[in-house]
Amino acid sequence: MLQVPLSRLVLLVALALLCSLAVACGDGVAETGQEAGEAAQPPYRIGVMESLTGAGETYGNVAVRAKQMALDEINAAGGINGRRLEFIVEDSQCSAKEAVAAYRKLTDVDGVKIILGTSCSGAMLGVAPLAEADGVILFSGLASNPDIANAGDYIFRTQISDIEVGIGTGNLLWEDGVRTLATITEATDYAEGVRRTTVAQFTKRGGQVVSQESYSSDVTDFRTQLSKLFDTDPDALHLAPQSEIAAGVIIKQARELGYTGPIYAETVSVGTTALEIAGESATGMKAITADLHPDNAKAQEVLANFRERYDYITLPWHLGSAYDNVYIAAECLKQTGDDQDADGFRDCLYNITWSGAIGDNYSFDANGEVVGLSRWVVEVLPVDERTPENNGYRVVGSPPTE
Repeated sequence: MLQVPLSRLVLLVALALLCSLAVACGDGVAETGQEAGEAAQPPYRIGVMESLTGAGETYGNVAVRAKQMALDEINAAGGINGRRLEFIVEDSQCSAKEAVAAYRKLTDVDGVKIILGTSCSGAMLGVAPLAEADGVILFSGLASNPDIANAGDYIFRTQISDIEVGIGTGNLLWEDGVRTLATITEATDYAEGVRRTTVAQFTKRGGQVVSQESYSSDVTDFRTQLSKLFDTDPDALHLAPQSEIAAGVIIKQARELGYTGPIYAETVSVGTTALEIAGESATGMKAITADLHPDNAKAQEVLANFRERYDYITLPWHLGSAYDNVYIAAECLKQTGDDQDADGFRDCLYNITWSGAIGDNYSFDANGEVVGLSRWVVEVLPVDERTPENNGYRVVGSPPTE
């Protein structure tokens, strides 16, 4: 056996240890003090609550993916002041109860003070009192119920309030010659908010609601409710769903029952999934919805990148709103330098003016409501004219006024 002198063995072990330490520091190259300091900086960590399952799953998943795309872009560009941004994602399931559970996990277990979400108004309204009491930011790109405006000082959204949807739809119905209306509405805060504000404006103009039906989110066949509505011979049908799937089925079943009158709806009803289910039955349907402007270069860049990455688009404005939320959050984190500084983040939002995918030079008022954005009247195209680029509809123009 080969004998190695003890002094030689000690030297070899020492050299091996030094080599292993060098490799552990990264490719065998020692870091500078500056590089080591940068590597030691913890990431900014914020929460995300969206409806990954439940009635809002189609747009909840779009929102998460848009946010992830924005996060990846920010980190690829060097992060925020040299620090990476990280999400902790929880499923709010389009439910107040589940949103509260997700909120408790994010705040009590993960210790976050800034949360992007939620997708659904009911979830937002369920969590908002807790966030307000705890001094935690809730910043939503999708929730639109009018009551959110009064939810508190830490509650913000880039989604436009349904007050505008209701006023616009009520005026549109009247201007189109509708005098009697039937409504079918999902029993959620979002859908009921749309129906309530629409009916208020329509009746203010002189219209009459001759029948109304509501349904729970687990219903999949709407023919009984629709038949009752059509028995009252309304001039038009108004649809306010929470789910794209329900929207598509209702539109399709309405036509299958022989209804030939006009259908009016809102954002969810013109989503890609809803229109795929409804098929030709949706042709001619009108809706008041926010839409990404074709002349907005940033909006078109975001849509193109999302389509390339995920190979689909639905509810493009929701997508753009979620995307902008991340960049706005990054700017406020850049200003505060602290993901635990909810008060500083809140003050940043109150003072910021932003240009992004959903519009130019928009900001937030004293209630955390977005200002400087508007909705449009859209009309669904025939199936053979629907393309990924036009999202299945044409923009008619601005909603009518009184």
